Amino acid sequence: MSTNKDYLNFLLDQLSSLEGITYRMMMGEYVIYFRGKVAAYVCDNRLLIKPVPAAINMLPHAEYDSISQGGRKKLLRIDNVDDRDFLTDLFNAIYDALPFSK
Repeated sequence: MSTNKDYLNFLLDQLSSLEGITYRMMMGEYVIYFRGKVAAYVCDNRLLIKPVPAAINMLPHAEYDSISQGGRKKLLRIDNVDDRDFLTDLFNAIYDALPFSK
């Protein structure tokens, strides 16, 4: 199952107060960039972020998930996507720990 474009648009709307949000389609799924850094993955209508310390602190009980079934890369699944302020705070908190894209 790939991500529904309506779900991506919903997430982009939730993040619209942040400057520098862009996205790119990748094999039916999406990568969300924040000021030039990979900030999140949208896969199978799930928002996934890297488990950097700031994210773990904000989401101590978050479930770990992977981009694909059986994938080894474990990411934090963000279930609280309806809270615009929380998502904005989360993206701002993780920014410094994210590497720039190559």
